[in-house]
Amino acid sequence: MRRDLLSLVLCLPFYAHAQSLVVCSEASPEGFDIAQYTAATTADASAETVYERLVQFAPGSTRLVPALAERWEISDDGLRYTFELRRGVQFHQTPWFKPSRDFNADDVLWSFQRQLDKQHPWHALSPRGFPYFEAMSFGELIDKVEKLDDYRVRFTLKHPEAPFLADLAMGFTSLYSAEYAGQLLAAGTPDKLNSQPIGTGPFVFQRYAKDAQVRFTAHPTYWAGKPEIDKLVLAITPDPNTRLQQLKAGVCQIALHPRPTDITALRQEPGLKVLELDSLLTAYVALNTRHQPLDDVRVRQAINLAFDRQAYLRAQYGEGNASLAVAPYPATLPGFDQGQQPWPLDPARARQLLSDAGHAQGLKLSIWTRPGGGPTNPNPGIGAQMLQADLAAIGIQSEIRVFEWGELIKRAKNGEHDLVFMGWAGDNGDPDNFLTPNLSCAAAESGDNQAGWCHKEFDLLVREARQLTQPERRAALYREALAIFHEQAPWIPLAHPKQFAVLSQDVEGFILNPMGSNNFARVRRVR
Repeated sequence: MRRDLLSLVLCLPFYAHAQSLVVCSEASPEGFDIAQYTAATTADASAETVYERLVQFAPGSTRLVPALAERWEISDDGLRYTFELRRGVQFHQTPWFKPSRDFNADDVLWSFQRQLDKQHPWHALSPRGFPYFEAMSFGELIDKVEKLDDYRVRFTLKHPEAPFLADLAMGFTSLYSAEYAGQLLAAGTPDKLNSQPIGTGPFVFQRYAKDAQVRFTAHPTYWAGKPEIDKLVLAITPDPNTRLQQLKAGVCQIALHPRPTDITALRQEPGLKVLELDSLLTAYVALNTRHQPLDDVRVRQAINLAFDRQAYLRAQYGEGNASLAVAPYPATLPGFDQGQQPWPLDPARARQLLSDAGHAQGLKLSIWTRPGGGPTNPNPGIGAQMLQADLAAIGIQSEIRVFEWGELIKRAKNGEHDLVFMGWAGDNGDPDNFLTPNLSCAAAESGDNQAGWCHKEFDLLVREARQLTQPERRAALYREALAIFHEQAPWIPLAHPKQFAVLSQDVEGFILNPMGSNNFARVRRVR
């Protein structure tokens, strides 16, 4: 049986329920212990369903609002953040865990200390480490996390950090049950934290059928009010065409990330509605500077000069559905240099640079991509073939290799690739969120900087900008950093796509998130 038909069959029992919601999603979650991962599909299946954080973003915006903290105070010097925790918040009850108490300060301490303290009994139990925590240099930022009483916690920083509060709304700062963790450790089954998650969020995890679907039920005692959807299914459907077929057949009610080139036709489809949002998304190709000859800036510049990105933009996104990328983040964020021009299409200059670098006779590289398609790479096969053809025109022979999304991320983190198509959704509306996790020296060390690029001057500028609160001074430092990025060319910046979703007419309350993740807590179906 084909996998897409298997997904349909598995979804039918949930779909039959009047208050069910089936979402056709583009990829499998890497796991459910969100602190170990960075992919948006993993966040949808964990951070946006099972877990919550001290603060959160208001739906459809980057505005911070209370979540598990009702209020907070920041000291005048920007070093101390004191949070008053929400009372009466209940953890999920499941066949594998029955909580004996409500959420409190002990859970906040456990959630941060296991990432922060190398002596913590859970620190070494994460086989993937804590990539976001490490890439964001939180270990060098946070001096201590203290429990003032059962419902007050204080973070003390070693230096001011402008985006710190917004960082606390990101998935990697999700709050876990210390009681559940203690139970797992005592039973010798800590791996279940990643397969049987427990949180305070709007949905309770039921089970995961690998590469097929994730099932949830509504949290009946959710502090913000029980969701109207009783049962939620994420049906894993990598192919965008199959997602749309299942939506039209009534198998799912939301199809995420349709191909932008299909949007015009979809707007004419009866019984469907299309949501659109200018999002904080970046599509790029990372050039692995840890591999020769990509460690030579002339080779990286030649590759940028060889690729016809305007043709790529038209083929992937159609008319008006994306803008050409010049920098790692969109022009709407501070520090973007409006005068910076993208690398022009100039094969002759590219060939000369290759010759200057000692590769007049050409060279061989690999191009890595994924199957299916998502918001930053709607048609991976076509994109990789276009890059392959343009590189061949300047004497670079390349082999295209296709990996399932989770495998692609794992192998890219290990630095096995030469060129890899990637995308990024900004998690907090701050420029730093595009630069530090993807291009810093700390991220190169952790492997989450797929270019493996560590430029000391760039790194210092970004670090300094993070510690400032004056917007104009931060923006000036980012402009300097982006000039270095452009000249050093560790990426081929591709596009800043718009975000789309297609819904059945009976779905209401679903709001696209500019950070690219999807939350279904306030979704309802009307008849």
